[in-house]
Amino acid sequence: MYNFNSYALQWMQTMTFAIKEINQRSDLLPQLKLGFHIRDGCYDIPVSLRESFMLLNGQPESLDRDKGPESNIGSNLGCAAVHRTASPVIIGGPASGVSMALMRSLGSFHIPLVSYFASCSCLSNQREFPTFMRTMPSDAFQVRALARLVSYFGWTWVGVIGLESDYARFAIQLFLQESVQYGVCAAYTHFYPIVLTKQALDALLDIIQMSSSKVIINFCGESEMENILREIRLRNITGLQWIASEAWSTSVYLWEEFGDLLMGTLGFAIRRADVIPGLKQHLTSLRPSEISESAFLAELWEEMFNCRLNGSVNSHSHDGDNYLDRLPCKGTEDLNDVYSPYSDVTQLRVSYNVYKAVYLVAHALQDMSNCIVGQGPFPNSTCADPKNFKPWQLIHYMKRANFSTLGEKVNFDENGDPIAYYDLMNWQRRPDGSLDLVKVGFYDASSPSGRSLVINDSVIQWPVGKQASRSVCSDSCPPGFRIARRKGEPICCFDCVTCAEGEVSNKTDSLECLRCSKDTWPNKARDLCIPKTVEFLSYYELMGIVLCVVSVFGACISLSILTIFYTYKNTPLVRANNMELSFLLLVFLAICFLVGLLFIGEPSDGLCRIRYPAFGISFALCISCLLAKTAVVLMAFRSTLPGSNIMKWFGPHHQRASAFLGTTVQVIICLIWLLTSPPHANNNTDYHSATIIVECVTGSEVGFWCVLGYIGILACMCFLMAFLARKLPDNFNEAKFITFSMLIFFAVWITFIPVYVSTAGKYTVAVHIFAILASAFGLLFCIFAPKCYIIILKPEKNNKKTVMQR
Repeated sequence: MYNFNSYALQWMQTMTFAIKEINQRSDLLPQLKLGFHIRDGCYDIPVSLRESFMLLNGQPESLDRDKGPESNIGSNLGCAAVHRTASPVIIGGPASGVSMALMRSLGSFHIPLVSYFASCSCLSNQREFPTFMRTMPSDAFQVRALARLVSYFGWTWVGVIGLESDYARFAIQLFLQESVQYGVCAAYTHFYPIVLTKQALDALLDIIQMSSSKVIINFCGESEMENILREIRLRNITGLQWIASEAWSTSVYLWEEFGDLLMGTLGFAIRRADVIPGLKQHLTSLRPSEISESAFLAELWEEMFNCRLNGSVNSHSHDGDNYLDRLPCKGTEDLNDVYSPYSDVTQLRVSYNVYKAVYLVAHALQDMSNCIVGQGPFPNSTCADPKNFKPWQLIHYMKRANFSTLGEKVNFDENGDPIAYYDLMNWQRRPDGSLDLVKVGFYDASSPSGRSLVINDSVIQWPVGKQASRSVCSDSCPPGFRIARRKGEPICCFDCVTCAEGEVSNKTDSLECLRCSKDTWPNKARDLCIPKTVEFLSYYELMGIVLCVVSVFGACISLSILTIFYTYKNTPLVRANNMELSFLLLVFLAICFLVGLLFIGEPSDGLCRIRYPAFGISFALCISCLLAKTAVVLMAFRSTLPGSNIMKWFGPHHQRASAFLGTTVQVIICLIWLLTSPPHANNNTDYHSATIIVECVTGSEVGFWCVLGYIGILACMCFLMAFLARKLPDNFNEAKFITFSMLIFFAVWITFIPVYVSTAGKYTVAVHIFAILASAFGLLFCIFAPKCYIIILKPEKNNKKTVMQR
């Protein structure tokens, strides 16, 4: 006998048990007794329609005797067969397609239909099926659970196949829509016909073999899955991770033949009742005398015990067995002595749905009985008569039913669907080789979305290895990369592109990179924004230390020479070279050396406002002193001409005044600069993106170049006058030394300008300091080194005769 009938008989017997149980209760429908008629729809739409209309018409059983034994399952199990009344509610339509056909035909009669196994989401359309209810969750919930499941294990590339039926068509359509939000794509989608021919199987298996996806979701029943697995075994295809729909997720029958191919299968199963008290005894209490007139029960008995009942209405034979050659049943057979899916109550799932469907009708009738006259829900506040009601009145109460059974709270949403709860089952092998359906998680649609799916990974057994297989079109993009879609391919197929400069991605499979803030920059992996490196010429780095030491050293040399000159101030050599201007020049040179220190350290607005004016004024002082010295030398020889009194305008006071007057112009330029657009500190991120250059910007470029230009004008005047006086007949004529020092000065600053413009950051500052120090050392050594040489090493030449010698 086909295995499905064993389950169907269990469902039928569960209904009879539930009705018997309700009729024996005193707290539920105490004034009413439930009855039933059972008809076989053969899982066929025309047969189901015919049998349903017979129930509605209340036709006596005798009219159907000629239809064959399949038409009258258990005809004597309920009310008397003769003089039937029309059924006000139908519990059945296990297949979604059958339920849809029944509703379209019975809708005009407003007959409630309660399905215990039809899951198609299309049946939730209350405008099209207003009297449909079910105790089986809608596929809309199963599909959400499946999408969450494949996403949980990182399977973004899955094959989706299904039977060419309303059930599979709507389920797959919903899955494709739902999976998008989890980044899951279908490697392929394929529907196969109900009658799986060799050609149809070959087409399906070719797709499975050619695909890179090893995870397959199959929306079908046991029989279709059996044919597919048989062909897979012939082709020796292994390593597939099957995801079962609830239609075959607990099929022990499939395991018996294909356990090696189904090891590790995952699937959602509808809620299971741990036990329905008394059901096991009800199922196994059948005796030959009770079942001889029920074709299905008789067939079950004869197939189970390989015997023939006396007066049996069964005429079927299976597997080539000659039914008529069987021995008569002894009458002592007991269903407790053999295993059958019929009597197996370890997986009470669909049977539990049947049980709840019966209780749904009972509680609706109970609510109808509790109606208070004058406060009813129907026109004019009337109530329905529980013993004589209309089907549309019953559906009103069924839609609002809210009860508990076996510890579970049962209620329905606005579409007549129960709140979905699924057990996540994993197919594992027991030591004896039998199937162990292990619950490894659950999906509860009533929980918040983030906690609706709970999985215990540690107890899962996989088809291959000890962890979930990978099934992706493209490997995940790690942090530091972003997804670049491939044109014309599914969203799960992409390339990984490194984040652009200045951007990061801090999670896997980022669709875009985020730009770092102004003060941060990506690390090497480009997955984190880190503070940018702050750059300025510091006192603590080698270059800063060297420049600082050289600056102080230059100032010390200047002051040392000043000390030597002061010590030998009464000697002819010192007196002959304009002693007061020499002292001032040495002091100003020491200041120039120390000005270099202002360019070291972290810039601030105050420091920047001091730095540039100090540089400009100190060099203006130095060049002004040199200009005055050169003018004195030049005028001194002019004054020797007869009748010349020009030297009276170049006395010591005039010399000092001219030096400070030349500096005053620079002071005025600096004041205007500071008052209009002063220098200030700035964080520069344009030159090096990963570095914040803390620098002094000039504020006004015109001001900076005016300061530098004025120094150049003074230097040009000094050079011109010194050049004119270079050949004057004096043994220690300073003009030639001043000329040479100005040449060095020009060389330094002409070189400085292009280098200054082309560098950035601390190197710009270092170039500036180097130019200051180089020009200051040039002035110092060119003018004072020869004199120090005579004073210290050749004191015998430091006399009036030698100095005056021409």
